[in-house]
Amino acid sequence: MHSFTEENYLKTIYYLANRRQGEVSTNALAEMTATKAASVTDMLRKLADKQLIHYKKYQGVRLTDEGERLALQIIRRHRLWEVFLVQKLGFGWDEVHEIAEELEHIRSEELVTRLDTYLGYPQFDPHGDPIPTPAGKMPETGYRKLSEVEAGEGVCLMAVLEHSTEFLKHLDHSQLTLGCVVTVNEINAFDKSVLVQIASGRSVFISHEVARNLLVN
Repeated sequence: MHSFTEENYLKTIYYLANRRQGEVSTNALAEMTATKAASVTDMLRKLADKQLIHYKKYQGVRLTDEGERLALQIIRRHRLWEVFLVQKLGFGWDEVHEIAEELEHIRSEELVTRLDTYLGYPQFDPHGDPIPTPAGKMPETGYRKLSEVEAGEGVCLMAVLEHSTEFLKHLDHSQLTLGCVVTVNEINAFDKSVLVQIASGRSVFISHEVARNLLVN
């Protein structure tokens, strides 16, 4: 049995390893978890003793096969609960992350299986993130960032990388929702902000920071 904190660390290591395409530093974990480096080191030693990570002091951290399996189980539960909260209980996509953070630690496989069935086997959560399969496979999407799109190109908004309440409310205010089609009309040479036109005809200025957190297809 693993503690909630241990599970959160496994999930965080998985996220960081995929974002950075490699091993994860102690400092990166400390920043992501808002924890002192010494406390992170203590936790990493515990996870290494349980053979859930490969860890050597002053070197990067990576998950073992078992650690990755557990991380994907946690992520699967989290994303299924987000779907349930939005689709069945009427929460906004900006309200569900913290609630799902608590629900993801319910370990009943039967509950997760029935939840998946009840929801109709969703493949993506409300933020467009793929839901790992029951076999523990993370589907690949092939999406790219809006900040990488050329002027004149039309794309569909598929997912968001940033899940903070403030960011999601900003998207709602700008009428940028998943599934909407946008055309990049202009890219500012100075600050890389972009002017996009939504299919409804409305034009919106998007900062480079926002554009790099939007995934499109």
